[in-house]
Amino acid sequence: MPVGSAPASEVAVAALDVPPRAQPSLYPPPFAARMAGRIKRALGDVFGLSRFGVNLTELAPGAVSSLRHGHSQQDEFVYILQGHPVLRTDAGDTPLAPGMCAGFAAGSGDAHQLVNPTAETVVYLEIGDRTPGDTVHYPDDDLRAVRVDGRWVFTHKDGRPY
Repeated sequence: MPVGSAPASEVAVAALDVPPRAQPSLYPPPFAARMAGRIKRALGDVFGLSRFGVNLTELAPGAVSSLRHGHSQQDEFVYILQGHPVLRTDAGDTPLAPGMCAGFAAGSGDAHQLVNPTAETVVYLEIGDRTPGDTVHYPDDDLRAVRVDGRWVFTHKDGRPY
């Protein structure tokens, strides 16, 4: 469901009953293919949340959460429910386990990504705000994103469109 379109009767749902996103990745080619094995359920959208998003995300063995990235305006938070992902940041790799959480302050400059190096599926909640004008830097890839009118616009680092 698009943001803000939840039926008035939706006050509670079973998270696993929320269908996965129809489009598995918003990244342009060739980056979208690198998100194979990631399933996101946009829980916040079910309730029409417009100021922050909540996703229930699954990573198959070998999958990654995203390209390693950092936001200029958006805070992000993850809470591990199942599995043992590795949090990859500018400081290096940090093993995570169920019950652990991590937060990423807007404008910190520290890029982050979850990687599933195990044979077990990883399941976690990710929460982020939807601040207009947010920009995202990707230190490992020729990619930049800007939030415009509620959607992400991707360009090369030099500003050329994809």
